[in-house]
Amino acid sequence: MELNFKGLPQLLKRFPDDKTAREYFEQLRWNGTPVCPYCACDKSYKLSKEGQYKCGNRKCHKKYSVLVGTVFQSSHIPLNIWFAAMYLISSHKKGIASHQIAKDLNLTQKTAWFMLHRIRLMAKEKEKVILKGTVELDEAYMARKYHSEMKPTGFDFTPSWPRIDRKGCVFGMVERKGKVVVKVFPSNTGADIKKAIREHIDKSATIYTDDSFIYRTGLDEYKRESVTHSKREYVRGNVSTNQIENFWGVMKRGVYGTYHQVSYKHLHRYCDEFSYRYNSRILADNERFNITLNRTEGRLKYSQLISNEREETERAS
Repeated sequence: MELNFKGLPQLLKRFPDDKTAREYFEQLRWNGTPVCPYCACDKSYKLSKEGQYKCGNRKCHKKYSVLVGTVFQSSHIPLNIWFAAMYLISSHKKGIASHQIAKDLNLTQKTAWFMLHRIRLMAKEKEKVILKGTVELDEAYMARKYHSEMKPTGFDFTPSWPRIDRKGCVFGMVERKGKVVVKVFPSNTGADIKKAIREHIDKSATIYTDDSFIYRTGLDEYKRESVTHSKREYVRGNVSTNQIENFWGVMKRGVYGTYHQVSYKHLHRYCDEFSYRYNSRILADNERFNITLNRTEGRLKYSQLISNEREETERAS
């Protein structure tokens, strides 16, 4: 059950209001038969309120809608506006800012920011991706700089300004003609990066890296070749890291040009967003929208979004 449309005007023409979007989503998720999200009972009673049902199981009898258990749950935004936001963020190569979404869809900036983060949850890979063949590796820093209370070392004086440290290493692994996997760490430590390599890259793969000391030891189970960027060597035969550098180029322009600054706290969500668009790059915008609409399971509350404890738990999962 896929939508065929070209551009946002046709999408809004297909779903002019919340009712038409909700009916389509019910058909997509339930195939015409409402299922209780609390007990999985397929017997239900339709209530007078649009889109509301009551479970027919005597032990349950809870009220629900098709939005329960999805990123749309408890949202007061019409579902057709959600569809428009999903299309915009998935089709803009370098992302779209919450201020722009708010202006385009007549929302507040706070609401648009919350919506975009919930859509990024939909973009997150639900299953572990294993890369094979030829895989390029590289690290970069994306997060906003922060003020550290640490005093600089190696100086005989104490400056009047606080030290600026970089936080938020993003480590990328891209399979040539395949998918990209991006992990977020506080810093580019060898232990974290090597653990990610072993989790996501098959032992039969050939890895291409730069001349960073991180890759020089501890990866004996892989066939590895490198280029020496410090000597201006960027390509040697088939060996290069150009594909992962191209991914960084798009993501950095999105972060600096669209979002301007990204906190380390939410950096993993932006990585999910850019990875999702890259991994679906061969698809048309309407095809990508259809895939996104089938990944709505899960929920992100506002309290979870702004909670440090929840962020750390989710990042570690």
